[in-house]
Amino acid sequence: MDKISVILADSSELIRIGLRTVLENTGDIQVVEEAVNGEELVELVKSLKPQIVLIDYTSKEFDIQVIPHVLKVHPEVRFVAITIEQSAQTIVNALKVGINSHVKKDCSASEIAESVMETASGNKFFCGQILQKIREEKINVDEIEFENLSCDPISLSERELEVITHIAEGYTNTQVADMLFLSSHTVNTHRKNIMRKLGVNNTAGIVMYAVKTQLVSPNKFLFAGSNQ
Repeated sequence: MDKISVILADSSELIRIGLRTVLENTGDIQVVEEAVNGEELVELVKSLKPQIVLIDYTSKEFDIQVIPHVLKVHPEVRFVAITIEQSAQTIVNALKVGINSHVKKDCSASEIAESVMETASGNKFFCGQILQKIREEKINVDEIEFENLSCDPISLSERELEVITHIAEGYTNTQVADMLFLSSHTVNTHRKNIMRKLGVNNTAGIVMYAVKTQLVSPNKFLFAGSNQ
């Protein structure tokens, strides 16, 4: 059986050495090349056509926007993100632009290797810590798609649009209430009405609507919660 071909994308040499050791010790994975910045990653993927890119999109010399550029030159490639602690909102937006699976750098060696093998098989993979973060926000990763949103006209009040914007920027109901000088109960009522009007059942659906309608830009808040 052919080995799974992987390109490592991280600006840290020490991290790349560690990941190469972890992956190649499985016997089923071959690290074909390493990229130290986004531009190099695009060129390496274009020439080598790997199955998997294991990337820290938060590391120096990389950002999340490299993902769509890579997909343009090799649409079949699949991405496993490996980062330090991130907010659920950051994870949602990473998935939206093309990340398939997400793990943390402090995951076990076996979990990191498994994430690559599962993703190469066409599956999504999230380590336990990432799953917990997603579940805290009641996000269903299978629903993070623009196509799930209705194209029918939607009537939203100015107040509801304000609430949507703040939710999409990663603020909690309590924080939104403080910002808009409302009670938490009122914000929760607005939230329920918004979800009913949009035809969604979680925070991810509200975020997708906000991005789709340009109420917020992914670039504006992608890493807003990473330091919280």
